[in-house]
Amino acid sequence: MVVFAVGHDDTLMQRVSSKTDVDAELAILGSAIRGIRKEKNISQEALADWAGLDRSHMGRIERGERNVTVLNLLRIAKALDCKLAELFQAAGL
Repeated sequence: MVVFAVGHDDTLMQRVSSKTDVDAELAILGSAIRGIRKEKNISQEALADWAGLDRSHMGRIERGERNVTVLNLLRIAKALDCKLAELFQAAGL
């Protein structure tokens, strides 16, 4: 199923999800988050708690199964004590 959203200028835009992420960028970003978390010896549960996210949602983000919002990325970066740009840099994005 393809889902479309209406853009600010009333044009239709295809909604991006993990199923339409053909370049696997969500998985790459999630892997980078997991790598930074492990480097800092933080459990997934602790990171989720510090970021204000459900642990299962954090797991899906790390596996690239969720199209994570900018707000949640900011929360994750803060919980990891790094800048948002560092998450993207670690992912090569």
